Amino acid sequence: MEKINKTEDEWKAELNTQTFQVLRKHGTERAFSGEYNDHHDDGTYVCAGCGNALFDSRTKFNSGTGWPSFYEPIKVDAVETTTDTKFFMTRTEVHCAKCDGHLGHVFTDGPNPTGLRYCMNSVSLKFTNEKL
Repeated sequence: MEKINKTEDEWKAELNTQTFQVLRKHGTERAFSGEYNDHHDDGTYVCAGCGNALFDSRTKFNSGTGWPSFYEPIKVDAVETTTDTKFFMTRTEVHCAKCDGHLGHVFTDGPNPTGLRYCMNSVSLKFTNEKL
């Protein structure tokens, strides 16, 4: 997948303040505040920064955490992970494979068939009714 490389100023011009803070500065939205936490339409969740297809709505589940959660990405190479050691803990950060935007974190307490919980920020996502 070809990477998108933009300057911080280019991202600031394209994204609203909250989306910029999460996608580009590794922030997070408050639990239960996001547009997609309680969203149940059929379709595809894409990166709010670049439109890369990330998650199929069929893999979304109610984790009770207050953030949209999925048990697997739409494709193996749709997302990438890195180790996050902020806040005195070690977590696995998830970012868009195309633009490196911060999406959230993945945990090993999810449902079958993967046992994973991709806990994403709503502001990092956009939804389309299309199956991509």
